[in-house]
Amino acid sequence: MKILFISLGCDKNLVDSEEMLGLLNSRGYTFTDDETEADVIIINTCCFINDAKEESVQTILEMAEYKKTGKCKALIVTGCMAQRYKQEILDEVSEVDQVLGTTAYEKIVEAVDEALAGSRGVEEKPLSYLPQTDAKRMVTTGGHYAYLKIAEGCNKCCTYCIIPKLRGRYRSVPMEWLIDQAKELAAQGVKELILVAQETTVYGVDLYGKKSLHLLLEQLCRISGLRWIRILYCYPEEIYEDLIQTMKREEKICHYLDLPIQHASDAVLRRMGRRTTRADLEQIVTHLREEIPDIVLRTTLIAGFPGETEEQHQEVMEFIDEMEFDRLGVFTYSQEEDTPAASMPDQIDEETKLNWQEELMELQQEIAFDRAEERTGSVVTAMIEGKVADEDAYVARTYGDAPNVDGLLFVQTTEELNSGDFVRVRITGAVEYDLIGELTEDI
Repeated sequence: MKILFISLGCDKNLVDSEEMLGLLNSRGYTFTDDETEADVIIINTCCFINDAKEESVQTILEMAEYKKTGKCKALIVTGCMAQRYKQEILDEVSEVDQVLGTTAYEKIVEAVDEALAGSRGVEEKPLSYLPQTDAKRMVTTGGHYAYLKIAEGCNKCCTYCIIPKLRGRYRSVPMEWLIDQAKELAAQGVKELILVAQETTVYGVDLYGKKSLHLLLEQLCRISGLRWIRILYCYPEEIYEDLIQTMKREEKICHYLDLPIQHASDAVLRRMGRRTTRADLEQIVTHLREEIPDIVLRTTLIAGFPGETEEQHQEVMEFIDEMEFDRLGVFTYSQEEDTPAASMPDQIDEETKLNWQEELMELQQEIAFDRAEERTGSVVTAMIEGKVADEDAYVARTYGDAPNVDGLLFVQTTEELNSGDFVRVRITGAVEYDLIGELTEDI
């Protein structure tokens, strides 16, 4: 029996997919990338914003065709869309056999068995539940880096976000579980561990009564084989001094943080339900750069939130110009049903959202290109990702580049290198967001 597994959405969803793949693999299932060869098709969906929802719907409909024309005997839908629209999916797409909610992915083998037996239905558990599997997770990121999901759910309840309704309240994964997972990943050859959650900075508050991310990091740094540890999704107001000092002290922790700020106008931040002001954000960024001068900061913004004015958009432009984030992404506001922001007055038209998004990205391009050019002549440590086809060059990343969201470093060399190798590279130039370099022995 061959399974085609399609994972959509974020890296947190990818961890769930890899857990399910591990469970299926432990039961003897094999996997294929060919839709026409699959006996079972599983789609782990996303519906965080409208574009993600449309991609999930389109994928389900496309795969449903193989129930009619191909070998496919069972079609299963999991993930956020399955949690949000479980009954609608069964009612509207007759080819779907089983639907699994976000906290029920450990039941994937049972869902496959039931689907192959001709049963249709929903597998779900309370949103307060924290799944745990014993099977060896199947890493799909190439083997040299992997994500470690340290918590599930979120308590922040920003007015634009549906995640708490799909993933539940914040539940930290017990530290001993995480250490065991990290040791197993390192044993498989993982050299970069990327910590993810809806919010990483409040890890441990629910289990241990205090913020404990720094304590987790200290233990992870003791694991042999790990070279880099990267932290994503740190709400700026939750950054705390013990975390900063641990990042400074522990050599394995990348001097890199993802701080999703979403906006810089106090009025818009209040309507978003955010817990920072522009002054707070300025203070946090300044303090991080004072304590860790070589830190790389990434952030994300939302353009066109309900009620946003041209003046408030300009406030963001000014803030970005002043702060000069190293990495920045901009989403247009997505009006998600069942969120407070969806029913707010003064919804912004799509053209204005796109114009504001473009203006923000053009400004960030100037900042990013200047930063890249400033690095010419410097020597950096980089991790090889793979070879450039038909060229004497490799793709690599520095500590300042998270996979799939940041820039790349193209290393020109005739030497034979492998994915996961760490090399020293002298930067010789830059092309937009990406760097160009050559191998060097210089320290």
